[in-house]
Amino acid sequence: MAKYMCVICGFVYDEAEGLPDEGIPPGTPFDDLPLNWTCPDCGARRDDFEIMPE
Repeated sequence: MAKYMCVICGFVYDEAEGLPDEGIPPGTPFDDLPLNWTCPDCGARRDDFEIMPE
């Protein structure tokens, strides 16, 4: 599972953890997030996230 970081605010989406408080279960791949999903911290679009090196 990968992690993706928002280049605007630094929020990290961890696929292994998901975002259960937002209805996104653990194990949800970043590519499977809704197209209109935005960063929960700053509202940035999915395009503003970059995969983090392992």
